[in-house]
Amino acid sequence: MSLGSRQRVAVLALEAVVAFDLAIATQVLGHREDGLYDVEVCAARGGRVATTSGFAVDVPHGLEALGRAGTVVVPGYDPRGAGGATPEVVAALGAAAGRGARVVSICTGAFALAAAGLLDGRRATTHWQHAASLARRFPAVTVDPDVLWVDEGAVLTSAGVAAGIDLCLHLVREDHGAAAANAAARRMVVAPVREGGQAQFVERPVPLAGTGGLATTRAWMLTRLAEPTTVAACARHAGWSERSFARRFAAETGTSPLRWLHAQRVLEARRLLEATDLAVDDVARRCGFGTASTLRGHFRRATATTPTAYRRAWLRPAVAGVRS
Repeated sequence: MSLGSRQRVAVLALEAVVAFDLAIATQVLGHREDGLYDVEVCAARGGRVATTSGFAVDVPHGLEALGRAGTVVVPGYDPRGAGGATPEVVAALGAAAGRGARVVSICTGAFALAAAGLLDGRRATTHWQHAASLARRFPAVTVDPDVLWVDEGAVLTSAGVAAGIDLCLHLVREDHGAAAANAAARRMVVAPVREGGQAQFVERPVPLAGTGGLATTRAWMLTRLAEPTTVAACARHAGWSERSFARRFAAETGTSPLRWLHAQRVLEARRLLEATDLAVDDVARRCGFGTASTLRGHFRRATATTPTAYRRAWLRPAVAGVRS
């Protein structure tokens, strides 16, 4: 999608929808002040839809909304009921994907995508509590229970609850760039990026009272992206041995110190490629990758494209004189 364009998004609320998941999609993608997407909430039939939280929501549109959407998002729902992935819903999802719409699930919304055959032969994820059930019911799907989200191009799936925020911010980042995703994250008061490969479950996502945690060290690491940074140096800053630091870091973030640092460096590279005319060699040095070759390797693994191709896709008029 070209920068700044508006895409129509259909958020499909199935019977027994998870209210939090439904709110994620509309809050991240449909916030009026951001103005990035035109979001329509729809259901199998327009009207009242029960949630898993004990109340119902009024949904203005039916399945016809899927026919005019560039992206279809299916929030989580109770997949054990008979009113979710009905034949009509399955057919509508298949038709939307068939005409080229991007299809996204949050949490147990993956069961609807799987019922429509959209996950066959693909990697996918869902809430860790439901991963075994998804794999058992749909053996053609490669279920990964250990990640936050999976991007298979035209089909994307997320783990449960807050992981839906991460996936929706990823959509914003892919469609409108890092600056737009960071702005949306700031508005929602959440972390701007948690990469899809991060673990779903972390031992201590919020440090215990009095223990301090590693937030200060992570902030210190962010100020040193352009400098060589080792796990030993980070451990010294935190006042821990390397082994204890790595273990505690994984407990708090769900990933290793170097993997987290590489993700932050790629994010900074994306920002610089979008907003400056720095040569790729200079971007690599400012992000701490050292050389353009090293940057290209990490960048391709994270984004499936090269820095030059990414810049070409996201080039703003203000940096039209860019050098590659």
